[in-house]
Amino acid sequence: MLNTFNRIWDFFVSVKLSVVLLLSLAGASIIGTVVPQNESPDAYLQAYGEVLYRIFYTVDIFDMYHSWWFQLLLVLLTINVVVCSIDRFAATWKIVFVKNPPFNISKFRNQSDTIEFADSRLAEDLKKKHISVASNYFGYKRIEDTDRGFCIFAEKWRWTRLGAYMVHLSVILLLLGGLIGSMFGFEGFVNIAEGETVNSIRLRYGNRSQALDFEVRCDDFNVSFYDSGMPSEYRSSLTVLEQGKPVLHKDIIVNDPLRYKGINFFQSSYGSLSPKEITLKFTSRATGREYDQKALIGEPFDLPEDKGTFMLKGYRPSFSFRGNNLGEIFIANVTPKHQDPVDIILPLRFPEFDRMRKGDFIVSVSNYNPSYYTGLQVTRDPGVWVVYSGFIFIILGCYITFFMSHQRLCIEVAQSGKKSKVLVAGTANKNKVGMQNRVKKISEKLKSV
Repeated sequence: MLNTFNRIWDFFVSVKLSVVLLLSLAGASIIGTVVPQNESPDAYLQAYGEVLYRIFYTVDIFDMYHSWWFQLLLVLLTINVVVCSIDRFAATWKIVFVKNPPFNISKFRNQSDTIEFADSRLAEDLKKKHISVASNYFGYKRIEDTDRGFCIFAEKWRWTRLGAYMVHLSVILLLLGGLIGSMFGFEGFVNIAEGETVNSIRLRYGNRSQALDFEVRCDDFNVSFYDSGMPSEYRSSLTVLEQGKPVLHKDIIVNDPLRYKGINFFQSSYGSLSPKEITLKFTSRATGREYDQKALIGEPFDLPEDKGTFMLKGYRPSFSFRGNNLGEIFIANVTPKHQDPVDIILPLRFPEFDRMRKGDFIVSVSNYNPSYYTGLQVTRDPGVWVVYSGFIFIILGCYITFFMSHQRLCIEVAQSGKKSKVLVAGTANKNKVGMQNRVKKISEKLKSV
């Protein structure tokens, strides 16, 4: 049993395993970028043919980031990072969490960059002054008497040796966050008409639906346009219902979503619904008399003054005419008596548009209450806060690792006749040049106290 455990441990502690897993994830990410994800089967069949489609479908290439093998790679890399961190943490633990750090004065004496100078005062007189100087620069300090005087040992930022492990932890959190989001999150969309309520959405992958344990109602939708006809802002007024009772209301716009129970509703799109009934105005060219007539799409009726028949054929949210966007229009069919039928365009923004046409009547839309649906992107990612925590830890870990170091200082004072001989030396696990500059600065301070 122990041998089996050791073999498993050696497998996961291997740096080669880390390289293989990272290269595999990188290769998978390239494939996921080259091959569009979560498209329709028809699009894949047209792009790759039936043989490649079946192969890619079998290995989940079309929904790669939710595939079992991609999740397995994340799990293996997470275990690999955890085991490697544990394996190398024992030596760091002995340095960081020791109560009385070991002190070997011979290592400081044998350094090539020590600073030595003579002081005219007795060693005993320098003890308090030198301890005070060391206290200004280092948190931990202790003094040891020697046969010729004393020695001060000081250090700070011992805990910075954990910076690399904070980076390891950040990687683990990022992997766990991605894994949680991949396994338990979803992304989809839903269209809600004004006044309607939904309790499920359509997932973006797999052509499946996802039930919600609450309902969302679109109370109102408003859209404003630029002069060019392009929308400048669209806003949805949404209400969340629990057991038929409203529990939350929010107006959402782009980049200002509704969030409820970990599910986000983003304003994504909108569309116009075909109107059920509109009011048309018919103006007689001969007499100038005006007639109002209610109309339904697809239902013909007689023109005033027995001039023929008229029928609304459909509605379009936008229409281009000679390079100009007319905006919302209705398409209608006019059949004058004893003449062939003619299709006409009735733009809502230009009621006089039909005046250009020859005919018995000028037709325009006099009353029309537009009805819209709001298109919402719906996401749930329970691992997002784990990922955010990973980003925080990676920033802190990198800062500690690259800009801070474990620094040690030794001040040895030996009595030499009526004078004292002072030796100052320092070490650091990183940025040794910076530590030497600090030693020089401390030496100058010791000379002047």
